[in-house]
Amino acid sequence: MLTARREEQDRIAGLEMGADDYVVKPFSPQELVSRARAVLRRTRGSAPGSGDQPLVYGDLRIEPQARLVEVAGQERALTAKEFDLLWTMARHPRQVFSRDQLLDLVWGLTEYIDPSTVTVHVRRVRAKIEADPAHPAHITTVWGVGYRFET
Repeated sequence: MLTARREEQDRIAGLEMGADDYVVKPFSPQELVSRARAVLRRTRGSAPGSGDQPLVYGDLRIEPQARLVEVAGQERALTAKEFDLLWTMARHPRQVFSRDQLLDLVWGLTEYIDPSTVTVHVRRVRAKIEADPAHPAHITTVWGVGYRFET
């Protein structure tokens, strides 16, 4: 998104709606180029033919090439960022990721994005894939550190 709206609530809303990035005017051309390169780096790994096989953990199925998530055979609609977050964590089960690590891996430019964005996206993914989001089975919180994907 490229916008003049710079309030935190606007940035969070834009990212929650699935924007890959949020750039506020005025911006420098160098910053815009860096952000575009970061998006391209992130999308290259998930392109069709990249060799990524579907992951299945119990009733959760994640198909990276189709960018499809199913829970108990029911498709769940995830935004682009929600899918990227889930895929990043599910590819590395039991590994603990800090919010800063997830910002870097999923969003690419940590210095421009509020770390609470990760918290918001984790909450939204839990609401879509967990039987009981208040007591998640797949994406758990490691207090004081970050998040972990459980098999």
